[in-house]
Amino acid sequence: MRKKTAIIFTMPIILLTIFCGVALSHPHVFIVQKIKIVFDDQGLAGFNIHWSFDDMFTSMIAGDYDKNQNEFLEKSEVALIKKEAFSYVSNYNYFTFIKIDGKPFDVKFIQNFSAELHDKKLVYKFFIPCHVTVTNNFKNVCVASYDPSYYSTLFFANNGSVSLDNPESFEVRMVVKKDKSISIYYGQVNPSALFLDFRTKQ
Repeated sequence: MRKKTAIIFTMPIILLTIFCGVALSHPHVFIVQKIKIVFDDQGLAGFNIHWSFDDMFTSMIAGDYDKNQNEFLEKSEVALIKKEAFSYVSNYNYFTFIKIDGKPFDVKFIQNFSAELHDKKLVYKFFIPCHVTVTNNFKNVCVASYDPSYYSTLFFANNGSVSLDNPESFEVRMVVKKDKSISIYYGQVNPSALFLDFRTKQ
């Protein structure tokens, strides 16, 4: 009888702890994203990523790294930001989860990282190489943008969220929508993704 009573008494505490953990877990950093799809003569070359951060994160980074407080990030300051405030996202695929024809593509490195203060917003820019050779049949590429820990949340910009570079030789279809195949935050959130199809012009 004592054992049953102990179980009955303990269960609400466990459930309350779980509920509180869920309730307290929420994004602390908010990122508005734009993607430029870059093509070359062979097909897809990769993605130029543009992140614009919320006021609080901007203020934190500017306070810590804009050493002379001139609202301009010098080369040495950008290098330090990359090392201390950006490189850790490599552990999370740079918050960019790509599938090519349904198969995962690991983002192992990025190129051309920059950081700047623009209109009082911190902006990161970088390029993700992702080579996909064009064919006569549509190649399907999905780019889902999210932080698995949900400490940061990413939104596609309302205007100009996706653009194309050098697409003239290709037939391109694209749409941004929720990726129902992915769920985070205890299954409550489906991140937004870019769905891209392209092939040689017929």
